[in-house]
Amino acid sequence: MSRRRNLIFGGSLVALMALLGAVRAGLEAVATTQMVQAPMFEVDPFWPKPLPNGWIYGTVIGVTIDAQDDVYIVHRGVAGAEAGADQDPPLAECCSSAPPVMQFDSEGNFIRGWGGPSPTDEYVWPGSNHGLGVDQMGNIWIGGNSGGDSHVLKFSNEGQYLQTYGEPRQGRDSNSETHFSQVADVEFDFAANEAYFSDGYSNRRVAVVDMDTGEIKRFWGAYGNVPDDSFQYEGARQGGTGWSSDDYMEQQFRTPVHCAEPSNDGLVYVCDRPNNRVQVFQTDGTFVREAFFAPATLGDGAVWDIGFSPDAEQAWLYIADGKNARIRIVNRESMQEISTIGTGGRYAGMFQAVHSIDTDSEGNIYVTETYEGRRVHKFVYKGIGSVARHQGATWPSEGN
Repeated sequence: MSRRRNLIFGGSLVALMALLGAVRAGLEAVATTQMVQAPMFEVDPFWPKPLPNGWIYGTVIGVTIDAQDDVYIVHRGVAGAEAGADQDPPLAECCSSAPPVMQFDSEGNFIRGWGGPSPTDEYVWPGSNHGLGVDQMGNIWIGGNSGGDSHVLKFSNEGQYLQTYGEPRQGRDSNSETHFSQVADVEFDFAANEAYFSDGYSNRRVAVVDMDTGEIKRFWGAYGNVPDDSFQYEGARQGGTGWSSDDYMEQQFRTPVHCAEPSNDGLVYVCDRPNNRVQVFQTDGTFVREAFFAPATLGDGAVWDIGFSPDAEQAWLYIADGKNARIRIVNRESMQEISTIGTGGRYAGMFQAVHSIDTDSEGNIYVTETYEGRRVHKFVYKGIGSVARHQGATWPSEGN
């Protein structure tokens, strides 16, 4: 190689290195701009601990946390070959379907399980249990979303039947003052002695119930409107399978109405799941504001459930997005999404269909998965810090 060619090659190499340096600097700048200040979490891959008795659970359809940070889930069980030990005669040594309601401590230790149809017909167990809430006395309230699930059941912490709210085996009527229709979840305003039913999979309303008597005190639909079961959706999404800009002002909730969560400052946050929106109300049903998340999401929608951070101001809102396989971290004051955790997959911290969400007093997040996910995850709160806009699976860092 001649000296002249060496000079040309050397000059080209210097230019290439300079270009690569500039590209790297640009990428680093982009990465820096994508970092945000938000709550940080790490998934605990060992939570909960293995169940006793060869038990396994099916689709996990609800989670709630009591004042002692005990965690309750409700699931729909397993059958067939997967529950081989339950067959007659048994197909195999393993496994058996766990009781529908299960209680764990914050370390993941199993405490107790109970639930299922009444052997004495004392109550009507939901045809498809869905969602649960725990009140200030430790009682467990359970809804359901099959055709005849027009009621909510209340049990003691240990599974003793206490009360039925509504009338079982009734049809759809979003203006009924006596029964519900497929309640998705139950939350509470203890100071007012009121329960909030997201009512739900057949009805399209929020119903507020006296916790003692079961009286339906008030109810409302989207934007505070009177619920209208005859309402016809406009635009490409009439059948629930498409989306158009017409959906932005839908005047009725699209079923399911999947959560109704009272906040510390006297507001109620409602999950209008297939419309991909959170609507915010005063406790009397007066509409305040709304926010959309992943608005072009089709099918099951993007807004499945909501949890609040445990600080007095509840500065952060956590949205379970089952269709897009992530938890959205939202600034509650601005209702702007700041970051996300989770992604689609089968490993710890990944989701198939994240369904329900709640937080404990330490700020840890608990979520359940429905469909083929069939899991419960615990995300350990690590404080506020610099995180990526989309964090993906937040596995434990090395050395933890």
